[in-house]
Amino acid sequence: PRGLTSAFGGRVALLDGILHHQDIRRPLGFPREVPPERLRHALAFARYAPPIKARKRARGLRLVATDVGWSAGSGPEVRGPGEALLLSIAGRAAGLDELSGPGAAVLASRVDGRPATG
Repeated sequence: PRGLTSAFGGRVALLDGILHHQDIRRPLGFPREVPPERLRHALAFARYAPPIKARKRARGLRLVATDVGWSAGSGPEVRGPGEALLLSIAGRAAGLDELSGPGAAVLASRVDGRPATG
Protein backbone atom coordinates (compact mmCIF):
# COMPACT_ATOMS: atom_id res chain seq x y z
CA PRO A 1 0.00 0.00 0.00
CA ARG A 2 1.03 3.60 -0.59
CA GLY A 3 -0.11 6.88 0.90
CA LEU A 4 -2.41 6.95 3.91
CA THR A 5 -3.33 3.26 3.63
CA SER A 6 0.32 2.27 4.08
CA ALA A 7 -0.03 3.11 7.78
CA PHE A 8 -2.41 0.16 8.09
CA GLY A 9 -0.30 -2.40 6.26
CA GLY A 10 -2.43 -4.88 4.38
CA ARG A 11 -5.45 -4.50 6.67
CA VAL A 12 -7.23 -2.05 4.36
CA ALA A 13 -6.87 -4.41 1.40
CA LEU A 14 -7.93 -7.40 3.50
CA LEU A 15 -11.06 -5.68 4.76
CA ASP A 16 -11.92 -4.23 1.36
CA GLY A 17 -11.39 -7.58 -0.34
CA ILE A 18 -13.52 -9.55 2.11
CA LEU A 19 -16.39 -7.06 2.04
CA HIS A 20 -16.55 -6.65 -1.72
CA HIS A 21 -16.06 -10.36 -2.30
CA GLN A 22 -19.08 -11.13 -0.13
CA ASP A 23 -21.05 -8.24 -1.70
CA ILE A 24 -20.76 -10.11 -5.00
CA ARG A 25 -20.89 -13.76 -3.89
CA ARG A 26 -23.90 -13.62 -1.57
CA PRO A 27 -26.44 -12.28 -4.10
CA LEU A 28 -25.20 -14.78 -6.67
CA GLY A 29 -25.61 -17.65 -4.21
CA PHE A 30 -21.93 -18.60 -4.21
CA PRO A 31 -21.07 -19.04 -0.53
CA ARG A 32 -17.48 -18.97 0.60
CA GLU A 33 -16.11 -19.44 4.06
CA VAL A 34 -13.60 -16.74 4.90
CA PRO A 35 -10.62 -18.32 6.71
CA PRO A 36 -11.09 -17.69 10.46
CA GLU A 37 -7.75 -15.95 10.98
CA ARG A 38 -8.49 -13.46 8.20
CA LEU A 39 -11.99 -12.89 9.52
CA ARG A 40 -10.74 -12.18 13.05
CA HIS A 41 -8.23 -9.61 11.71
CA ALA A 42 -10.90 -8.00 9.52
CA LEU A 43 -13.40 -7.79 12.40
CA ALA A 44 -10.85 -6.18 14.71
CA PHE A 45 -9.76 -3.65 12.10
CA ALA A 46 -13.27 -2.90 10.81
CA ARG A 47 -14.32 -1.46 14.16
CA TYR A 48 -11.81 1.37 13.67
CA ALA A 49 -11.58 1.75 9.88
CA PRO A 50 -13.01 5.24 9.19
CA PRO A 51 -14.20 4.65 5.61
CA ILE A 52 -16.80 2.02 6.57
CA LYS A 53 -18.08 3.86 9.67
CA ALA A 54 -18.35 0.63 11.67
CA ARG A 55 -17.39 2.37 14.91
CA LYS A 56 -20.65 4.30 14.83
CA ARG A 57 -22.73 1.19 14.12
CA ALA A 58 -20.97 -0.98 16.73
CA ARG A 59 -20.84 1.65 19.49
CA GLY A 60 -22.32 0.45 22.78
CA LEU A 61 -22.67 -3.16 21.60
CA ARG A 62 -20.83 -6.34 22.46
CA LEU A 63 -20.07 -8.20 19.24
CA VAL A 64 -19.56 -11.96 19.51
CA ALA A 65 -18.54 -14.04 16.49
CA THR A 66 -19.83 -17.49 17.37
CA ASP A 67 -17.77 -19.32 14.77
CA VAL A 68 -14.27 -17.82 14.99
CA GLY A 69 -13.68 -17.15 18.69
CA TRP A 70 -13.75 -13.35 18.49
CA SER A 71 -15.56 -10.75 20.57
CA ALA A 72 -15.22 -7.05 21.28
CA GLY A 73 -17.06 -4.13 22.80
CA SER A 74 -19.45 -3.80 25.71
CA GLY A 75 -23.18 -3.40 26.03
CA PRO A 76 -26.09 -5.45 24.71
CA GLU A 77 -24.76 -8.52 22.93
CA VAL A 78 -24.99 -9.20 19.20
CA ARG A 79 -24.13 -12.83 18.35
CA GLY A 80 -23.68 -14.59 15.06
CA PRO A 81 -21.23 -15.77 12.45
CA GLY A 82 -18.20 -13.52 12.07
CA GLU A 83 -18.96 -12.81 8.44
CA ALA A 84 -22.49 -11.64 9.26
CA LEU A 85 -21.14 -9.39 12.02
CA LEU A 86 -18.52 -7.94 9.68
CA LEU A 87 -21.00 -7.24 6.92
CA SER A 88 -23.46 -5.68 9.36
CA ILE A 89 -21.05 -3.32 11.09
CA ALA A 90 -19.80 -2.34 7.62
CA GLY A 91 -23.34 -1.24 6.76
CA ARG A 92 -24.48 -4.21 4.69
CA ALA A 93 -27.93 -5.54 5.54
CA ALA A 94 -27.14 -8.95 4.03
CA GLY A 95 -25.95 -10.43 7.34
CA LEU A 96 -28.52 -8.96 9.71
CA ASP A 97 -30.90 -11.93 9.68
CA GLU A 98 -28.07 -14.20 10.88
CA LEU A 99 -27.57 -12.19 14.08
CA SER A 100 -29.26 -12.59 17.46
CA GLY A 101 -29.10 -11.24 20.97
CA PRO A 102 -30.44 -8.19 22.76
CA GLY A 103 -28.30 -5.82 20.67
CA ALA A 104 -29.22 -7.26 17.26
CA ALA A 105 -32.22 -4.96 16.79
CA VAL A 106 -30.09 -1.93 17.70
CA LEU A 107 -27.45 -2.87 15.12
CA ALA A 108 -30.14 -3.52 12.50
CA SER A 109 -31.63 -0.08 13.11
CA ARG A 110 -28.20 1.46 12.52
CA VAL A 111 -27.76 -0.42 9.27
CA ASP A 112 -31.09 -0.28 7.53
CA GLY A 113 -33.44 1.75 9.68
CA ARG A 114 -35.33 -1.20 11.15
CA PRO A 115 -37.04 -0.29 14.43
CA ALA A 116 -34.73 -1.00 17.40
CA THR A 117 -37.23 -3.20 19.24
CA GLY A 118 -37.16 -6.84 20.23
